[in-house]
Amino acid sequence: MTRSEGPVVLVTGSARGLGLAGALRLLRDGARVHAVWRSGDAAPFELVRAFGSERVHRADLEHADAARALVDAVRAVDGRVDQLVHAVGPYTEGALAGGAVDAVARMWSGNVATAVALFDAARADLRASECGAAVFFGVAGLAGLRARRDCAAYAAAKSALLVLVRSWAAEEGPHGVRVNTVSPGVIPHADAHPATLDPALAARIPMGRVGTPEEVAEAVAWLLSDSASHTTGADLPVSGGWLL
Repeated sequence: MTRSEGPVVLVTGSARGLGLAGALRLLRDGARVHAVWRSGDAAPFELVRAFGSERVHRADLEHADAARALVDAVRAVDGRVDQLVHAVGPYTEGALAGGAVDAVARMWSGNVATAVALFDAARADLRASECGAAVFFGVAGLAGLRARRDCAAYAAAKSALLVLVRSWAAEEGPHGVRVNTVSPGVIPHADAHPATLDPALAARIPMGRVGTPEEVAEAVAWLLSDSASHTTGADLPVSGGWLL
């Protein structure tokens, strides 16, 4: 499959980290990947080199109407959007005491509101596609609704996102659209939070090691593939058993 034949995949949060790893993995599979960057005066050279200038877009999805403008920009190049990967989502640490209102608002805006805006903007395209699917990024441990001492605001936002993903899956299933979540555990990379480098965390992972961005990217690719054609509403942890 060539880049002119593959599905059109919009990958947000793809300027770095896990989003970039997923975008590059899909590109290798032959997808027509559209990457998104947010900050800076010019598109990162690495993105332009990998995906082509016409498929690199600037968007701050926390701004009103940015999601619709982004989807329109993808359509202007390739005529449609077949699949979404939403890897946007700020992270914060800290106890709820003393700063919960601001922290929850920031986490909701970045992790939940951006997802809702993007899915609404692309919903008609996904329904029209023969391979319509979306993958949203959660975080390991959501299924158990565990208490969090150090990142409760973040986990609460991701838990809300999981409910939305399952609700979208139920709504869109009759239209042939699959919607799933991939939930990384401790995955160090150049742009990860410093806490991922804590050896004490690695020691608590049942499989005995941290994960890699490539392992998360493989999970994303599988959820979008025909191999997962009967999988929707799922939360796929890539965590080595972290927080079981």
